[in-house]
Parts: sequence; structure tokens; C-alpha cells
Amino acid sequence: MKAKALWGAAVLAMGLGSTAQAQVMTAAEVKPILQMTQGNWLAVRVYDGHDLLYFTQLVTFRCGLEEVFYGINGEVPSQPLPMEPCHEGTASPGAMDPVKYPPYMTFPVGSVHSVSLMMMYDDGDIQEVTFERAQIQMQ
Repeated sequence: MKAKALWGAAVLAMGLGSTAQAQVMTAAEVKPILQMTQGNWLAVRVYDGHDLLYFTQLVTFRCGLEEVFYGINGEVPSQPLPMEPCHEGTASPGAMDPVKYPPYMTFPVGSVHSVSLMMMYDDGDIQEVTFERAQIQMQ
């Protein structure tokens, strides 16, 4: 019984048991998470005769990002990554509609050799990084 009461208190404290508005994550919260998990920002895999380039982790933490630009195979990161807006004022500001905003892009098979990113956090900080295919290739 004690464990059940503690679980209930934890659920309420996290806002999971109510219709309360959730706090939108900002760069202060997102930056440390993304810095620790940089190797998981992107993934590429061959599927159905295409290279699928996944941006799943970046779009998951988009509420702390102002913009993300990408470039393929040595291009300067100038293509804006389409991201769903944060749902501020709701219980799930980071909720995603993967049909309307898929977390991946499709390219011809074998054509993605490297990906460069430039991210601007909502505090104005900018981070740039380049990944070689071997670093992000899914098996």
C-alpha cells in the first residue's frame, strides 16, 4: 500500500495524472542532454532501396532548439530541418505527429556519405558538427 501511495504522489508531481500544462524544455535543459548523446542525433539506414536519414533525437528535443540546418556530403548546413512546432500550453509540448512531420528524410541508396549540422539553441548558442556515414550507420 505504501508503494502505491508513493507512486500516486510521483504521478501527480510529474503532472501525469492531471490536465496541467507541462513546462516546455529550453536550451538550459536540452543542451546537456544533447551534448551527452551526440552519437545518437542522427542515424542512416538502407530501407526499400533508399537511404533513410533519421533526425529523431533532434526533433524530440526541438523545444529547446530555435533552428537546425543540415548539409549532405560536404555541403554547408543550409537546408532547414522541418520540425513540428512545440505545443506550448498543452500537457505534451513535445508531442509529435510522425505522419505530418516524419523524423527522417529519404535519399537515393548509398548517397549519404556525411551529414553536417548547425543547430541554434533557443538561447542563441550555435553548435556545428559533422558525422561520417560510418558513425551513424544502422545495422
